[in-house]
Amino acid sequence: MPYTITVNGSRHEIDLPGDVPLLWVLRDQLGLTGTKYGCGVGACGACTVHLGGEAVRACQLALEDVDGPVTTIEGLGTPAAPAPIQQEWIRHQVAQCGYCQSGQIMQAAALLAENPAPDDAAIDAAMAGNLCRCGTYSRIRAAIHAAARRANGG
Repeated sequence: MPYTITVNGSRHEIDLPGDVPLLWVLRDQLGLTGTKYGCGVGACGACTVHLGGEAVRACQLALEDVDGPVTTIEGLGTPAAPAPIQQEWIRHQVAQCGYCQSGQIMQAAALLAENPAPDDAAIDAAMAGNLCRCGTYSRIRAAIHAAARRANGG
């Protein structure tokens, strides 16, 4: 049975079994490789995307359960016009190896959409499910604070 999903504003007909994880639809069917495979059990956050504006783990979301528009890191901003959170990620030199960064950024963007001025505790709570082996957590927090200030005119 084909499924119709909207990803980054474009509709796609996907002819795969409904239990295929969204992660593999994005990467293998649509060629959107910014969303990463990390653990496969939703524990690391590398596969974080937005579903209807909420951060979800694409490795744990079946195709048949996609019930709204999906936004991936490729749809958050562009190289020519990065989203504010992406601009701050660059400015704060958050990425080291970079593997977790798309998931981190997507989780941070969802946080800022819900809470435009998060304190350290709110950032830590929201980002707790996104792991960074390189340990750039202090830069992640600084980038989120800076993106919040930018969005609030500061």
